[in-house]
Amino acid sequence: MTPFLLLLSSPSGGGKTTVAKALVAAREDLEFSVSATTRAAREGEVDGVDYYFLSRAEFLERREKGEFLEWAEYGEALYGTLNEEVDRVISHGKHLILDVEVQGARQVRARREDVVSVFILPPSAETLLKRLVGRDDSMHPDRLRQRLVRAVEELEEAPEYDYIVVNEDRTQVVSEVAAIIDSESKRTNRNANLQEDLARLRQDVAAIAGEAAAL
Repeated sequence: MTPFLLLLSSPSGGGKTTVAKALVAAREDLEFSVSATTRAAREGEVDGVDYYFLSRAEFLERREKGEFLEWAEYGEALYGTLNEEVDRVISHGKHLILDVEVQGARQVRARREDVVSVFILPPSAETLLKRLVGRDDSMHPDRLRQRLVRAVEELEEAPEYDYIVVNEDRTQVVSEVAAIIDSESKRTNRNANLQEDLARLRQDVAAIAGEAAAL
């Protein structure tokens, strides 16, 4: 099996992070990408585990050096995926799951071919609103409006993804994305040993055919 990058995107509140964590917890062939960010660490977050916490100056310097596969600005903070993080996971023979916004996903699709992209939709506008408010019931109305306006823009990108799934039930959507991973893992061009396996099978069948002809 040849590892690939699995991109998960959704509007804020769409559930991509929850789905990503559930998949990584359930599968041994997946590993999370640890993103870099300029926002301050929250209580309980550990550098190098939850995020790589960088100063804005360091982030911009590393971006100028081409060290990021993708980056985006969200909520006045910068977020990005370091190329070294991608190489680390792929070298372990595992698929890399990227929980990214549409801006970052667009960059990844443009720069790499080993990408499978999945857009996670909320079942309705009402559900999206409920999830956004539920995550932060003290959110200022202006900030909520900004997130909803951005969600409209993000939804316009959905047709550019390889797959679209609806997150009405967490168990179901995790199962659907897992099925996508399994299917994509079986693609002919991702089976590094396919030619050798086919050659061996042809040889064995030919040998049996020869024995049958001698009977």
